[in-house]
Amino acid sequence: MVCGGFVCTKNSLCALNVLYVLVSLLLIGVAAGGKWFGLVTSIRVVAGVIGVGVFLLLVAFVGLCGALRHHQVLLFFYMIILFMVFVVQFAVSCACLALSKDQQDHLLEVGWNKSEATQRDVEKTLDCCGFSHLESNTTCAASCFHSQRPCKTCSATIEEYTGEVLHFVGGIGLFFSFTEILGVWLTHRYRNLKDPRSNPGAFL
Repeated sequence: MVCGGFVCTKNSLCALNVLYVLVSLLLIGVAAGGKWFGLVTSIRVVAGVIGVGVFLLLVAFVGLCGALRHHQVLLFFYMIILFMVFVVQFAVSCACLALSKDQQDHLLEVGWNKSEATQRDVEKTLDCCGFSHLESNTTCAASCFHSQRPCKTCSATIEEYTGEVLHFVGGIGLFFSFTEILGVWLTHRYRNLKDPRSNPGAFL
């Protein structure tokens, strides 16, 4: 069977979903490990990452089952879900790559003010205090605060890496968005191919 036929398309689709399974397990493992070792204390952040990992795992499972059984209904829903994920991920990736410095600073401040647990995580990890300034009569989780050393503000520390991180995340997201549109194309092609092992006159 030449590549591009039924078997090759099926194997390609299975391999793509195995990749998604590995990525989803990595996301779940990183989030659980961060919580277990105390690197991240914010339940929302951990739950969000684990939720994305579980969703990706379920989508990959549907795609893998549909590919192995050549199941038309599963493949149809897999194709629709994957296309919607592609649209969202492509838009977010482009936004990450196109954000200006002022927009980055505004988003950072909004994210900082939303969760005290996230503030403590950042202060502890980056050894900084406050976002743009440290108000009087406030506590800080950074080691410099407890050792009476001068502490940098967290905005100054974060802004050193924000642009690079956003470009990295945007690039990774853009790469995976193209794998998703490849998955949509493979699924559409695979649904319209006849299984050579079945009745030649039957269309599955």
